[in-house]
Amino acid sequence: MKGSCRPRATQDWTVCMTNCPTLIVTVGLPARGKTYISKKLTRYLNWIGVPTKEFNVGQYRRECVKIYKSFEFFHPDNEEGLKIRRQCALTALKDVHQYLTVEGGQVAVFDATNTTRERRWTITRFAKQNSFKVFFVESVCEDPDVIAENIVQVKLGSPDYIDCNTEEVIEDFMKRIKCYENSYQPLDEVLDKDLSYIKIMDVGRRYLVNRVLDHIQSRIVYYLMNIHITPRSIYLCRHGESDLNVKGCIGGDSGLSVRGKEFAKCLGKFIEEQNIKNLKVWTSQMKRTIQTAEAVALPYEQWKALNEIDAGVCEEMMYEEIQVHFPVEFSLRDQDKYRYRYPKGESYEDLVQRLEPVIMELERQENVLVICHQAVMRCLLAYFLDKSAEELPYLKCPLHTVLKLTPVAYGCKVESVWLNVEAVNTHRDRPENVDISRMPEEALFTVPAHQ
Repeated sequence: MKGSCRPRATQDWTVCMTNCPTLIVTVGLPARGKTYISKKLTRYLNWIGVPTKEFNVGQYRRECVKIYKSFEFFHPDNEEGLKIRRQCALTALKDVHQYLTVEGGQVAVFDATNTTRERRWTITRFAKQNSFKVFFVESVCEDPDVIAENIVQVKLGSPDYIDCNTEEVIEDFMKRIKCYENSYQPLDEVLDKDLSYIKIMDVGRRYLVNRVLDHIQSRIVYYLMNIHITPRSIYLCRHGESDLNVKGCIGGDSGLSVRGKEFAKCLGKFIEEQNIKNLKVWTSQMKRTIQTAEAVALPYEQWKALNEIDAGVCEEMMYEEIQVHFPVEFSLRDQDKYRYRYPKGESYEDLVQRLEPVIMELERQENVLVICHQAVMRCLLAYFLDKSAEELPYLKCPLHTVLKLTPVAYGCKVESVWLNVEAVNTHRDRPENVDISRMPEEALFTVPAHQ
């Protein structure tokens, strides 16, 4: 459901996917993955073009109380601690209001425990006063191993526990959890029947969904029901160098060059040496990715969604030819590469929408090798590395290089492996002069060398 946008302070190009701003509110005891969910959800919504910002109340508390001493700050009898935490929550809500009403945000994620019905009522009242929709995300987990792993993975690196050893962190944090347990009031199917929410139980073994009211809430639910925390790695690489790459042409459906075929063999050896459990291989439907995958000696699945960006009338042209035949188009693309759409072709923005099912499936899977194309790889990489629409079209994805992405805590560890096979450079930086009246040599200044 798309609503009309109200006036925006900055990004007046954004298409609204919500008919009024949405406040996502996390619920749950500490160490239940609420911040993990908040960060992933924020990253996903921004990637699909919904301006979203996370407001972590714990961060507000750390800014207010510079030095954390112990779990006793969270004890229900600690009146001073209670007062500070309440004030931090109110300050965060004030910033939420600013973001959703002045700064042009569409979704705010209010990341805190919010374990009491009273606190949730305060937030609901605040949202109602400001005409915000509210959607609660509760994470419930009783598995002691999952809780302990979460504490070690996330809390060891927390500013609260600088210079503490693992045992000290676990002991203090378990006591912190105890401070919340007696007053915790989970979302209830009867008492909270009028609220919109998803309850995630035991990191995705079961879900309870209640009163999903609009398009954005349904997308949030679909996304949250697809993510998992199983350790895995995603390998991204482009096809081997193609004949059209060598000529400096964009798009097309040519086969691999001699060096491209050599890379395919090396990729096969590299993957074999990694000894990856249950690896799935995905390609586009284009010759150059299929020929690359053939050398990996594993079954592969072709995705039409992974095909390279459609350059429309500019398919199989060199940049120099585009500048000669379509100088205005060439300039317009440099001015806003993310949103520029080739005549009869696609934009990066279109590509992101096309790739959303791929991202959903990548979140569902464990180990996957994706053999794709430059623009496609940029879009996938931008999702995993939380890159903005402005950064995305200029991410460097060189030929004959494999990127290994391993999810960690709140982000992704990236390892870049060049397989020692030379290839042409296809990366073009944005030129300084993007004006339509610029000279051809200025327009072509950053075009990489080719035959």
